[in-house]
Amino acid sequence: MQFSAEMIAAGLGGEIVGNKDVTVSEFAKIEEGRAGAISFMANPKYEHYVYTTESSIVIVNRSWEPKGEVKATLIKVDDAYGCFAKLLDLYAAYKPKKSGVHPTAVVAESATVGEGCYIGAYAVVDEGAVIGQGVSIYPHTYVGDGAQIGDGSTLYAGVKVYEGCKIGKRCIIHAGAVIGSDGFGFAPNAQGSYDKIPQIGIVTIEDDVEIGANTTIDRATMGSTVIAKGAKLDNLVQIGHNVVIGESTVMAGQSAVAGSSKVGKRCMIGGQAGVVGHVTVGDGSVIASVTGVSNSVPEGSQIMGHYGIDARRFRRVNAVYRNLPELQRTVNQLERDINALKEK
Repeated sequence: MQFSAEMIAAGLGGEIVGNKDVTVSEFAKIEEGRAGAISFMANPKYEHYVYTTESSIVIVNRSWEPKGEVKATLIKVDDAYGCFAKLLDLYAAYKPKKSGVHPTAVVAESATVGEGCYIGAYAVVDEGAVIGQGVSIYPHTYVGDGAQIGDGSTLYAGVKVYEGCKIGKRCIIHAGAVIGSDGFGFAPNAQGSYDKIPQIGIVTIEDDVEIGANTTIDRATMGSTVIAKGAKLDNLVQIGHNVVIGESTVMAGQSAVAGSSKVGKRCMIGGQAGVVGHVTVGDGSVIASVTGVSNSVPEGSQIMGHYGIDARRFRRVNAVYRNLPELQRTVNQLERDINALKEK
């Protein structure tokens, strides 16, 4: 489909600088632009590409003013990044959606499947499962006994949803994710080994959650592990049993939260960060990459470092750490001077 600059600007509430009749039919990064494509520039680091890109249209922030000649038609908006994301959403919505049940899929007689669903090759929907309307279940996906998938959700290839788990509306679960595997629960016994503690709870994923590829979310020992509305988990994230992840919290790849911890609303957790078990991370907290959180942190905290201390303190500590060789030489010299004074 083709869209003119005039149509796009009208939809985004933008201002056109250039040819309002120019049309585009695809998206491209600004540095890889080509005729008939639309790009965006929100980060000043990419400004130089605006002057050289071959893209026909570039979306920019309303406050930006060019410092040279621009060949492309500009559409000025309040938030270039957000508007470009909105266009991508519209483009995705226009893509044809798969429907129907593949002949090799296995759907139990007691399962309920809503209208307009797609169930791909070799997918399995087990006894008593409830699949809402417009759900897409891609090949080799497993939905266990009594599991529930809300309207409009998408489970990509190889997703495993264990028995009894609940996934809300408009969720996206990427390939290889495992929802509801047993929590890591073991009790030491008299023989020096470990007895498994049965994990009889479930996982509850609320509406509009996105789960990255190969992420694992453990079922609760009792009750439910909860991923609240609007949370976004990256690839390779590990969520332990009985954890609660608050609304609109985002977690980057390889981060992990151990059992029974609670992460508040609108938190940001960087890659490879880890939260120990049985602690609370307050609403709006920011946990930097590769940070270890070993104690509860209050609302609005910014935590950084292997031992998870206040970000400002960590920066001061790190500045001293970088200067340790010089500090050591200074201390050694002071010791020599003191000893010389003592001898006098």
